[in-house]
Amino acid sequence: MSKAPKYWAKAKKILSKRDKVMRKLILNYKDGNLITRNDVFFSLCKSIIGQQISVAAANSVFLKFKKKCNNKINAKTVNKLSLSSLKSCGLSRQKARGIKDLAKKILNKTFKPGLIKEMTDEEAIEYLSDLRQIGRWSAEMILLFTFNRSNIWPLQDIGLLRAISNNYNKKYFPPKNFLDKLKKKFTPYCSVATWYLWRSIDNEPIQY
Repeated sequence: MSKAPKYWAKAKKILSKRDKVMRKLILNYKDGNLITRNDVFFSLCKSIIGQQISVAAANSVFLKFKKKCNNKINAKTVNKLSLSSLKSCGLSRQKARGIKDLAKKILNKTFKPGLIKEMTDEEAIEYLSDLRQIGRWSAEMILLFTFNRSNIWPLQDIGLLRAISNNYNKKYFPPKNFLDKLKKKFTPYCSVATWYLWRSIDNEPIQY
């Protein structure tokens, strides 16, 4: 784990000035900030496991997966596990294959996480999306939680859309023109706004 990104304090000041709702959320939730594990493989596995299931279900499957890896979630350990072993954690066949494929690509260096640091957000999303079971949402979670990019606005995330509806008194789903307006207002700190919006609907800060 790590301390807050360098831009966090400045972002809070700017967002508080630009938006009343954001000012209120920043004042209400002083108990944390975006942090990074600095471990792309770990975060990608967690992201694959968490796709299209509840947070509680994802946590349950992840704990079983972690136990199966003997608490060593890395490409070498996962590569040694069979598909049936991974499925026994509660993973679907597709997710198990995605995690196995990721381990292979890390080991044979056809996927090089180190390259992402030099990419723009969109280039990085495209690169990550070439991996099996990784779409835009998962790629954005990696840019947020592993690389701590400052301007990620993950509009495929149900939690974010729900939080926007709750905090801005908008219907669910919020209208696209309103989402675009917020993005413009929050840029270049959409990641910080996203974190506070998530925090408003979750007792624990989200972490991948």
